[in-house]
Amino acid sequence: MVKGLYTAYTGMLDEQRRLEVIANNLANVNTTGYKNEGLAPQSFDEQLAIKIKDTSEFGHMPKTIGSIVYGVKLGETYTDWSQGAIQVTDKSSDLALMGSGFFAIEFTNKAGNTSVKYTRDGAFTVDADGYLRTVDGDYLLNMQGALNTQYGDGNRVRIDPNMTYAISRDGNITQDGQIVGQVGFVDVGLPDNAPEGVDAYDYINKYGENLVEFIDGSKIIPAEAAIQQGCLEASNVNVVDQMTDMITIQRAYEAGQKVIHAEDEAMDKSVNDVGRV
Repeated sequence: MVKGLYTAYTGMLDEQRRLEVIANNLANVNTTGYKNEGLAPQSFDEQLAIKIKDTSEFGHMPKTIGSIVYGVKLGETYTDWSQGAIQVTDKSSDLALMGSGFFAIEFTNKAGNTSVKYTRDGAFTVDADGYLRTVDGDYLLNMQGALNTQYGDGNRVRIDPNMTYAISRDGNITQDGQIVGQVGFVDVGLPDNAPEGVDAYDYINKYGENLVEFIDGSKIIPAEAAIQQGCLEASNVNVVDQMTDMITIQRAYEAGQKVIHAEDEAMDKSVNDVGRV
């Protein structure tokens, strides 16, 4: 086994995975509320090197000759939850969250199963019946439904579609001087038995392109965010940083190729020249 081949090979695989994540970030640079993703590197576990078919030790156990570390590997994918830029649209149904929190959505998948999901994408529309819905047709929940993880007609945001409306920073919807509902937006909290050093956002899983779900055991708490009507939160992907990382990945990948080529030449000389001598 030639260690250099394994080090270069695994390094090239890691760079390929990093490139896939960056490509996904760039594909979603114009996706409302999208959060940038990255990959955290970590060391490979040490592998014990042994003599193959060694019977010199007592009990015919192969004798160890050291340890091998292949280099680095990519660990878990992480998400950058920082605030994206706020874009003014002046459309009444467009909502942006300033600060941490998520809109609660009554999500129905292709199989017809309904559950509560969460999103930072506030590009809503008002249908003919007055319900606020996402671009995919899912209903925006009110505060009661968001805090209690309940969906259905009584937990949806509904207004009079024939009247103008205003939405305050705390989500209250006003029509004709009367509060007619409240937009549901919440945040995730740590469970009571959470270990030290764990962040509440570690209890979030991404779902699809622009939705998230809270992991079982986490708490649903009121969000500290404020709603900005007539605005949308843009993706927090920095295109310049992503392009710079792509160039770095390309150079690292090429370095791995050169290592494999050098190892191949060394083995060729060992087999054909040294062996001849």
